[in-house]
Amino acid sequence: MKAVRFPLLAALVTLLSGCSSNTQPFVEVADIKQLMISVVEPAAEIYWDAVGTIIDKNGIVEFAPSTDEEWQAVRNAAMVIAESGNLLMMEGRIQGGVEWTALSRALIEVGRQALQAAEAENATAVFDAGAEVYYACSNCHATYAPDTIRPSDNRAK
Repeated sequence: MKAVRFPLLAALVTLLSGCSSNTQPFVEVADIKQLMISVVEPAAEIYWDAVGTIIDKNGIVEFAPSTDEEWQAVRNAAMVIAESGNLLMMEGRIQGGVEWTALSRALIEVGRQALQAAEAENATAVFDAGAEVYYACSNCHATYAPDTIRPSDNRAK
């Protein structure tokens, strides 16, 4: 029996190894800087600009989404933020192994928090989640892009 099992096992391993390949099923279109400028930053800006308070000589003005369309834009931005963490972990974009992965996963987690806040249509929670998004971005930039304030900052060039 053992002689029969081993050839079957060897055939199965050969078959399975032939099914998997070392090539990834996706192709990068943007490098990290382009991804930041065209995907992550615009989504973060939409999210950060959704809720706030302006205090000036005319008084205090508080703003938050008030229509279904405005809340949908905030939800969409939060989703992009969360999924951007996955985009940053694609083969070819990973910059520093364990730390890069941890920072990318942190972006996913704060993106999820941002999404939950937007789905609840809770302006205070959106504001608070926006701070967490900022911290996640800043932590990564402190390590991997210390000369930038944000990806579109031309002073780093």
